Amino acid sequence: MPGSLAARLRQALGRLPARHGATGAAGAALAKRPGAALLALAAGGGVGVAAWCEEKKQVVRCGVWRELEDLTAAESSKSATGRVVLVTGAAGFIGYHCALALKKRGDGVIGIDNYVPYYPVSLKRSRAEDLRKEGVYVFEADINERNFLNHILKEYKVTHILALAAQAGVRYAAKDPASYVASNVAGFVNILEAARHASPMPRIVYASSSSVYGLNTKTPFSEDDMVDRPASLYAATKKANEMMAHTYNHIFGISMIGLRYFTVYGPWGRPDMAAFSFTQKIDQGEAVKIFQGPGGTELMRDFTYIDDIVAGTLAALDTVAPSTKETAQCTTYNLGNKDPVTVSYLVDCLEKSISGRRSENTCPCRPPATC
Repeated sequence: MPGSLAARLRQALGRLPARHGATGAAGAALAKRPGAALLALAAGGGVGVAAWCEEKKQVVRCGVWRELEDLTAAESSKSATGRVVLVTGAAGFIGYHCALALKKRGDGVIGIDNYVPYYPVSLKRSRAEDLRKEGVYVFEADINERNFLNHILKEYKVTHILALAAQAGVRYAAKDPASYVASNVAGFVNILEAARHASPMPRIVYASSSSVYGLNTKTPFSEDDMVDRPASLYAATKKANEMMAHTYNHIFGISMIGLRYFTVYGPWGRPDMAAFSFTQKIDQGEAVKIFQGPGGTELMRDFTYIDDIVAGTLAALDTVAPSTKETAQCTTYNLGNKDPVTVSYLVDCLEKSISGRRSENTCPCRPPATC
């Protein structure tokens, strides 16, 4: 690298605040390396400066070492259909499958994920690596980084946002309720704010949840049902998403479709969901606890295979109206199977497939709500 460029790099790194640049010994080492090259990467609060150490093939971002990838976000955003979709929560279960399907049909796709350790991050990293191999670039960033979102929407001319990033799960809210507010409420507002300031405004499809039906007893659930009795903090945040969507649609003309997902299962699934955890327990010969409802009733769930969820989600992206005051829509849809089955039926199916021996504990108590 020419001496003048190396000098400018050292000067730039020296001016960076601690949250944007490399810190400590890593920062000092980088500043002295004449073989470093400037790279634009997503950093806290916007697009920051990072440095590539040629000897180690690594990148420093906000003081964290990251492996350098050959794939660029610009390549990932190239579209054969005219659609460029920003997928938040791209390393999550549904986000991974949707991003993959979008890319395979020719859409430009850019992913965002903050790799929160709610369940093993190694699973999310593996999904992201698989996406990279298929040509989908996933930024390691948080949806609360507003300047970063502004940059992504403008730089890559995003036409649609698939907003799937959220703190998932129900029981975890008892341990860390703030994470649900930060991601599901503040993060979603941040996406809406970035969208309304973009020109043109992108169309948005976002993840709601069947959990919004809460304490409702009427079945089957309908989109016209009142959903003002949530049974968990997670459900309350998803109801809040639907209300925020209506507000931004009414005031600014952002076009949005909310999808109430029903108990999704399939390959690369979340380990905290029933299909995954039951399979693991049966395979290891452990007891499977099946909760009962009031009066000893059998619990039922509307299990929905991931391919059906992807098909419905992509259909929503294809049909959501343009984001203008004249054409914008604000709609919610149930996205799930129409034939609920008992949880014990799921366990029986898994047992037959695994050919293992099941030891069943039936708990005569009401379970927490599920997403």
